Amino acid sequence: MHGQEFNKLFQRDLDKLMTEMESYPNYESLWVKVEGINNSAGNLIMHLCGNLQHFIGAQMAKSGYVRERDFEFAGKLSFDELKNEINTTKKVLDGYFTQMNSSSLDDKFPIDHFGHPVTNRFFLMHLQGHLNYHLGQINYHRRILS
Repeated sequence: MHGQEFNKLFQRDLDKLMTEMESYPNYESLWVKVEGINNSAGNLIMHLCGNLQHFIGAQMAKSGYVRERDFEFAGKLSFDELKNEINTTKKVLDGYFTQMNSSSLDDKFPIDHFGHPVTNRFFLMHLQGHLNYHLGQINYHRRILS
């Protein structure tokens, strides 16, 4: 898999994230916590954008992004701010994947996140799985509330 292929997958799934968010019955329902589900959709959206901007933006692309992980789960943004977070994340990822050299996929990822070294390719596949895991949670959460 090359950088442009990763870009297509991340762009596709961030578009799905936007569609899910826009499909909620109203803004307030984004923040509802359903029994048995620990996080609201709004907080998961913030978490996904923060996660991608931290690991791909700050760590791989050296964007300077500073993550506020606690705020991702405890804070609240307006609907327009959430849309902006998704769009900003899309731009950051597109910028990185457009300019990256595909040979860097085999380089060591800059953070030892798993207790052992992994390649950038491995970590990007991990991030893609993480995005889709939470995207599925958001879809389920929305359908419960609809």
